[in-house]
Amino acid sequence: MSSPMTAPTDRSILIIGASRGLGHAMAAEFAGRGWRVLGTVRAPATPLHSLAAERPDRVEIETLDMTDHDQILAVRDRLAGRQFDIVFVNGGIANRTPGATMAGVSTDEFVQVMVTNVLGVMRAVEAFGALARPGGVIGVMSSGQGSIANNANGVNDVYRASKAALNQAMSSYAGRHADDGRALVLMAPGWIRTELGGSNAPFSVEEAMPQIVDVLMAQQGAPGLRYLDRNGRTVPW
Repeated sequence: MSSPMTAPTDRSILIIGASRGLGHAMAAEFAGRGWRVLGTVRAPATPLHSLAAERPDRVEIETLDMTDHDQILAVRDRLAGRQFDIVFVNGGIANRTPGATMAGVSTDEFVQVMVTNVLGVMRAVEAFGALARPGGVIGVMSSGQGSIANNANGVNDVYRASKAALNQAMSSYAGRHADDGRALVLMAPGWIRTELGGSNAPFSVEEAMPQIVDVLMAQQGAPGLRYLDRNGRTVPW
């Protein structure tokens, strides 16, 4: 699914949450473009392991569960002293009860979504953001459903709330790091056929990921926070 392999470069990306879906697809796309990729996984056997076996000179793996703060800190310590052109945090789950409103979702489901989609992602940003080189990019996988302005149909309450909260938390992070020169990207990839997106989504991973990678690469050297779709267009907050 990645682009044809191009000449290796010294450019590198750290992808937190690369075991499958969009995270794995991003790893494959960057590796295919000759980048060095360090991806994190939770399980001992994932598609990323297969990619690393195919391209051992391009792909490394660390084990990390983003919902475990101690693991985040341990991986951060292991990576101390390294720098990456892009640090990207990919985390997102939906509540198990399709269509549940705030009135219908269980407390446990709500907490699980918020811990994974907001707290875990932001803890990873706080821990690994400093590994992005000056002029580099720190990105997170947001969603167009995190847009308050675009919420016209009122569905997916919990998922939407989690992505809106993530956007707000990244805005706070941007305010605290306004002078460090890094680009901050909230990526809204669109509705894509993944385990999370489902089979009815109009776009395949193969169609979407090259565009996502193009947008991320284009942000290098452009400091400030942006909420972008995979075509590089600004998403209304």
